[in-house]
Amino acid sequence: MKLENGATSSSRAILEDGCLILAAAGIDTARLDAEVLLAHACGVSRGSLMAGLSIDADGAENFRHMIARRAARAPLAYIIGRKEFFSLDFEVTPAVLIPRPETETLVEAALRFLAMRPEARILDIGTGSGAIAIAVAANAPEARIKATDISKEALEVARRNAIRHRCEDRIEFVAADLFPNDDSRFDLIVSNPPYIAEADLDALQPEIRLHEPRHALAAGSDGLDFYRRIAVESRSRLNRDGAVMVEIGAGQGCEVAALFRRAGFSNIDAVADLARIERVISARVS
Repeated sequence: MKLENGATSSSRAILEDGCLILAAAGIDTARLDAEVLLAHACGVSRGSLMAGLSIDADGAENFRHMIARRAARAPLAYIIGRKEFFSLDFEVTPAVLIPRPETETLVEAALRFLAMRPEARILDIGTGSGAIAIAVAANAPEARIKATDISKEALEVARRNAIRHRCEDRIEFVAADLFPNDDSRFDLIVSNPPYIAEADLDALQPEIRLHEPRHALAAGSDGLDFYRRIAVESRSRLNRDGAVMVEIGAGQGCEVAALFRRAGFSNIDAVADLARIERVISARVS
């Protein structure tokens, strides 16, 4: 794959080399990943690659380094530095969890709530890249959002993403361990908290286990530590007829619902994602 300075090679030939390396490393999406990486390395679209674009030595070398990182199971999103979520493009770094498609279920549930309360005040707990807060802000322009994270590095990424999507004036980013250190109250609290049991971390894919921030994944011996805190503390933070919505892991619906019920919430519902897996628990206060 290495070219001398000034030399060029067909994108098709270089792409095939990359595909073989990724396939040998056990990457199921070897071709797709190789196409994305080569397009990123050369600053062109994937369509241009399919047309047999000539790649210069610098582009080939960039691609070689990216393929090596992906073969070592670095997540594709970290290598190219971005990830699409809710039809928006987000910067991502190893300081933040990579947004997942299933989390869009939480955004959709929040937007349904906001359809009846467009000027709601919202708290996004554990904002990470800011994906949830920004997706909500982009689709509910009258809402005002406070977004917390314990990681200052994550908050820096989230602020840049808010500026990118021109909603920085409607989201306040705050360094905090779950809840802000003030007496603010909200109409809606949303969160995609850590929900992996400590014993299950070693079974995760290496892209997750070795590269994504552990503090955004691990949640105690049963994966429910953060739900316990959110259920207890959010009740005093909600306005009348307010709601809290949390993403959950597969199979956690009954246990999480029970935590909110014991904390005094009512109208507790589970929302399924496109795969028909319960993905969000919604609870209200009267």
